[in-house]
Amino acid sequence: MPLDRPNVDTDAIFPKQYGRSTAKSGYGAVLFDHWRYLDPGDLGSDHALRRPDPDFVLNQPALRGATVLLAGPNFGCGSSREHAVWALRDYGFRAVVAPGFGDIFRQNCALNGVAPIVLAEPEIRALFDLAQAGVLTVTIDVDAGTLAAGPRVFRFTLTPRQRLLLTRDVDWIAATLAHRERIAAFEARRLARQPWLAKMFPS
Repeated sequence: MPLDRPNVDTDAIFPKQYGRSTAKSGYGAVLFDHWRYLDPGDLGSDHALRRPDPDFVLNQPALRGATVLLAGPNFGCGSSREHAVWALRDYGFRAVVAPGFGDIFRQNCALNGVAPIVLAEPEIRALFDLAQAGVLTVTIDVDAGTLAAGPRVFRFTLTPRQRLLLTRDVDWIAATLAHRERIAAFEARRLARQPWLAKMFPS
């Protein structure tokens, strides 16, 4: 789904009036709320009865069920609202492809099962051109770091922790504990260099 706008902030992705719960689901109906509907909404709204804007990309029938969002530069800037990622995931997106992200938003993506994929601006423009020509289907391989669109293959980089979070059902603590052997080895080296610390901080 192509959303060719720069600097889309977290309030545009998920307006603040809906953020009164810490549940991680139930927000898909208000994703891009201000752009998606012609009438305003609030917590008491029945979103199924609101008037969709037919010109907004989320309301285009050919793109229903899209799981990849193609976005412009600095996507997810603004506040650190994790609800923005929850809304994307609840709608059905599993990846956002952009030239860059707000730092906290990008971190929240991996923590919540949405792949934050960064490609160079010319590569993003090429994908927008392909999307303009018709419905674009891409294949993303998180482990290999590749995005295939027809005959073209684009390469991206994720950190080992991001790949772990995206490919296994783990949270950030479990992702840290996956490195317990490296942590134990570091602690052993630290105590060998500074043995007095064992008396200050007994295990």
